[in-house]
Amino acid sequence: MNKMSFDFNHIPDLPAFYREFVRQLELTDSFGANLDALWDEVTGGITLPVEIDFINLNTSRKRRFGALILLFEEAEEELEGELRLNLLEKPVAKAKG
Repeated sequence: MNKMSFDFNHIPDLPAFYREFVRQLELTDSFGANLDALWDEVTGGITLPVEIDFINLNTSRKRRFGALILLFEEAEEELEGELRLNLLEKPVAKAKG
């Protein structure tokens, strides 16, 4: 399963999220940088299955990025298990070893 992580300590707004999404997926400049274009890419462009972590997403940020979270939750439902979204307030600690 592919894995993507977005750290909201470094993503202050939606344009910054789009830039990070384009960077991680190595998309071209033709990506529309709006919710419709994001939906199209998430549901038909990215390689599935994929697990996506939204890290450092506290209550305030959840409100600020509500439309983005809703889009990924709807995509998770639409893709029937091929996309998994994890909303994390803090990064997951890596196991020692």
